[in-house]
Amino acid sequence: MTEETRKDRESMEYDVIIVGGGPAGLSCAIRLKQMAQENNEEISVCIIEKGAEIGSHILSGAVFETKALDELISDWKEKGAPVKVKAKKDSFLFLTENKSYKLPTPPQMKNHGNYIISLGNLCRWLAEQAESLGVEIYPGFAAAEILYDEDGAVKGVATGDMGIDKNGNKTDMFEAGVELHAKQTIFAEGCRGSLTKELINKFNLRKDSDPQTYGLGIKEIWEISPEKHNEGNIIHTIGWPMDSKTYGGSWIYHMEDNMVSIGFVVGLDYRNPYLSPFNEMQRFKTHPEIKKLLDGGKRVAYGARTLVEGGIQSLPKLSFPGGILIGDCAGFLNVPKIKGNHTAMKSGMIAAEAVFELLSNDAKKNNECYKYKENLKKSWIYKELYKSRNIRPAFRKGLFIGLVNAAFQTLGGWLLPITFKNHDDYKQLEPASEHEKIEYPKPDNILTFDRLSSVYLTGTSHAENQPSHLKLKDSSIPIKKNLPEYDEPAQRYCPAAVYEIIEENGSEIFKINSQNCIHCKCCDIKDPSQNINWTVPQGGEGPNYPNM
Repeated sequence: MTEETRKDRESMEYDVIIVGGGPAGLSCAIRLKQMAQENNEEISVCIIEKGAEIGSHILSGAVFETKALDELISDWKEKGAPVKVKAKKDSFLFLTENKSYKLPTPPQMKNHGNYIISLGNLCRWLAEQAESLGVEIYPGFAAAEILYDEDGAVKGVATGDMGIDKNGNKTDMFEAGVELHAKQTIFAEGCRGSLTKELINKFNLRKDSDPQTYGLGIKEIWEISPEKHNEGNIIHTIGWPMDSKTYGGSWIYHMEDNMVSIGFVVGLDYRNPYLSPFNEMQRFKTHPEIKKLLDGGKRVAYGARTLVEGGIQSLPKLSFPGGILIGDCAGFLNVPKIKGNHTAMKSGMIAAEAVFELLSNDAKKNNECYKYKENLKKSWIYKELYKSRNIRPAFRKGLFIGLVNAAFQTLGGWLLPITFKNHDDYKQLEPASEHEKIEYPKPDNILTFDRLSSVYLTGTSHAENQPSHLKLKDSSIPIKKNLPEYDEPAQRYCPAAVYEIIEENGSEIFKINSQNCIHCKCCDIKDPSQNINWTVPQGGEGPNYPNM
């Protein structure tokens, strides 16, 4: 966009706009308002969130380290934060097809003092704290476009065409979208943000960093028999059903009320185009150790989301004229720790302090917030990510080498002035001719399920009359290139059955069922031709996770 506002769109002015109502964006907004109060200044802050409500697009394991929350809201217990199930026993298992072997729990994965939570519920609570401080929050409004001024600096964002009112109904308040203008725009879109991709390309933010690498997490919540439930117990596994060359593992977290969070993560640098992360998760549940826990139970929720795994060497440049990146859209997850919510929150808090100082000292709009990077390098986030930087990349050499290297790094190897490189996940996929098809067990609808019945549990909804938000750069590539070379892997890597090959009038057709999309972003990352561009649909659409 040019500097002029489009004549058919409303415009609104703020000091700071935050794109995304996850833990990073909400923590940033709260800290901005705290800073304003501490300095007797006024600052207008607005959060827009593409989900129908705060938390509806949030999915995480999640065992939560309270370090950042302690710093942000020290009396969070008294204020009723939904952080109550204390972590108790940690177990780390190596699985073969029929047996399990207990391994020593790595120091980074020990959870004494942590809590098992629903991140969606925590975000809803954080939103209440933000609104009590005067933050304006607009769920159901998807940031669809970045606005630039005449000098090329970010001056805000424009939303899509529709929003959601407080009763959860679509509203035509801004039929043509609305432009939100700000002195600083903070992007907190989460993993593989659609606008973040544009910013990285426009401002060449990856010039001095490695490519980002990702995992795909498949999560289910089960209600299990009371006699099998041990509130606070935490189990992680490696090994089967992954082969030794493929990075992956599981979690099982005993929540409250006989509920268990169970999930499986597959590194998206896998090589075999026949691999299906969703079906690996289903197969994982058939292991005797897992099956005995779930027998007699009931699956009550399902979801999937990609996560950043690149670490400190894959962090892009975090600031640019008019804005900054925070949270998972930048890449602050600590993979060996299997945690990123505390680092996402802290990145938002550090950003808030740097932006507040910038706005207080300089009334000019669209300046670059250089202080953000300086303050990050002094923080515990940087130290934490630096220590763990060489653990995830070594698993590219196989499970055994990865485990040996992880032990070496933990015992002091991180002090060596060497940083391992990351890679583009889509480039790792090998031709189908080099691999055998994987025969996955058929779903029994008791322990294992198909993708469509799983999508039903997400509450996903997309208007049928809107254009697909999944854009192909070249519509011929799926059939002409991906199908003969890779047997079109989109049929298998998508955990929501969005993509399929069908026959129509004697020809093979690549069909996109965009109404199934649960916004995991896997297709945007793993497509071997980088031909799929995930963009935001209308505001409020997608999954509606109640407690993920």
